[in-house]
This record gives sequence, C-alpha cells and structure tokens, in this order.
Amino acid sequence: MADPRIIDVQLDDQTIIWRNADVEQERRIAIFDLLEGNFFKPLRDYPQDYAGPFRLMLRVIEGRLALDISAENGELLETLVLSLTRFRRPIRDYFAICDSYFQAIRQATAQQIETIDMARRGIHNEAAQLLIDRLEEKIEVDFDTARRLFTLICVLHIRG
Repeated sequence: MADPRIIDVQLDDQTIIWRNADVEQERRIAIFDLLEGNFFKPLRDYPQDYAGPFRLMLRVIEGRLALDISAENGELLETLVLSLTRFRRPIRDYFAICDSYFQAIRQATAQQIETIDMARRGIHNEAAQLLIDRLEEKIEVDFDTARRLFTLICVLHIRG
C-alpha cells in the first residue's frame, strides 16, 4: 500500500560548515513540521512497487543538491541530483531577509517585524514553487513540504 510521505530526514553534517542558534532553531522546526505532515511521492517505479514511506538525506555535492531517497528499512532506492543554479538567488535573498528578521525580533517594533516577515514568507513561497517545478516529473510534493525542504536546503548552504 502506498504511503507517500517522509518519515525521516537527515542533513549531511559534512556539508554544513557553520550554523548559529537561530539557524539551528529553523532547522529543528522545519524537520519537525516536515515529519508531522508532508506529501512526498517519487514518480519512479521502485522494486516490489515500493511507494513509501521514505527516508531522505539531503546533501550538496559539487554544487548540486543530492536527495538520497531510501525505503523505510534504510535501503537506498535512488539518489536524485538537482542543479542548484536556479536556487542561488532565492537562497541568497532568503539569507538576507532572515538576517534582517532575526535582528528585528530583538529590537524592532511589531509592525516592522511583520513587514520583514511578510517579505521573508514571499521569498520562501517563491523558492518553494521553484522547488516544486524543479522536481516535476521526478517527485511530487505539496507546497508545505516544498517550503520545509527549501528551508533545509538553505541550512546546507550556510557559510560561517
């Protein structure tokens, strides 16, 4: 029976060079929310018609995003590799707006924080749609899953 969801997600710790407490909190929240509810349906046929649930490892290899998709028992089903070229600007913009947001929550007014947060959500939403488009014909994901995966992709790109 099909169970198109992620039950475990890991980030390659060798890829992550540095992260601060704010970023670590974003990572924890994204993973928690992702595991609480997601839709993740690879479109490739797997042995024994396996259709989930899935374990996912995200890593960056030579500037490309690698998604190791495994069965519930840990057996690697496939590694999907995506170019990150189209994600460079959204990642950079997302980092910039997140820096502003984290500074604002410490010293800005509620209205200023809300304005920055709206901009942050806008960038995040555009990047999630880009991820959905890049996964087309490979993996079907819902919008919330794409948003959380984009957050984790950003965590992989943090440089000290």
